[in-house]
Amino acid sequence: MKLGSILTAMITPFDSSGALDVAEAKRLARWLVDRGNDGLVVAGSTGEGMALDEGERLELVAAVKESVGNDACVIANAGTNETRGSVEAARGMQAAGADALLAVVPYYNKPTQSGLLAHFGAIAEATELPIAIYNIPGRTATNMLSATLVELARRHGNIIGVKESSGDLKQFATILRDRPEGFQFLVGDDHLYLPGLALGADGIVGVATHLCSREFRAMRDAFRAGRVDEAARIHTSLLELFELLFTVSNPIPVKWAMGELGFAVGSCRLPLDAMPADLARRLKPLLAAYAA
Repeated sequence: MKLGSILTAMITPFDSSGALDVAEAKRLARWLVDRGNDGLVVAGSTGEGMALDEGERLELVAAVKESVGNDACVIANAGTNETRGSVEAARGMQAAGADALLAVVPYYNKPTQSGLLAHFGAIAEATELPIAIYNIPGRTATNMLSATLVELARRHGNIIGVKESSGDLKQFATILRDRPEGFQFLVGDDHLYLPGLALGADGIVGVATHLCSREFRAMRDAFRAGRVDEAARIHTSLLELFELLFTVSNPIPVKWAMGELGFAVGSCRLPLDAMPADLARRLKPLLAAYAA
């Protein structure tokens, strides 16, 4: 199964009372696919998945899948910081209609590498769905080593990819060198997509892709056609956007930006707070280029 090439870690819309807005989630998902995304990650970090309860996560995944159908791969976040909960989440997301699962390295607990092998093995055995592991040590405090990842892929046929957000290009290269055939490597940081392509990455799970998925597709196509200078120009043209979208904790800036583009996504749930006014003033002039 192909997870996709240009994927967005979708924000989660809330209404004015702070409740999940399923109708707006459907509208946003459809718009993202129509703008060139061939995959959506639902209820992940950018989707405030840890601020959603179990019922909301399942409802959200089912709604997004209903909206996009087979036009994009719907990847549901099923990762928690403990194994039993992750297994139950995986089963629930499969029942909700997800095409694949994203499972994050357990956060806070700081598991050993052998603990990671057992944890992800339990998830893999609990579901028939393809699984992409999400490695983001900046949020979890634990880095999954490349050897651990490759061993998981060797042991479990449904562990078919990784969203790699370590920011370590040496680790990128090691995974890409050692991965089994068919194992998919998705870059997890917008600013590292082009370097990832140069190393052989298959795709991106982005945040900026809410706004500029078309530019990411053009960058990919130019690079793969050997027009490296053109790809580099597109990359550098997006650097200011990348910087501003991560000046404060994600998804605060991107959620505000999508509100400015006319989506009724609401505010982030606490403990994430409001968009800083000075950052809004800096980001707002960039948005017109991505509105049409």
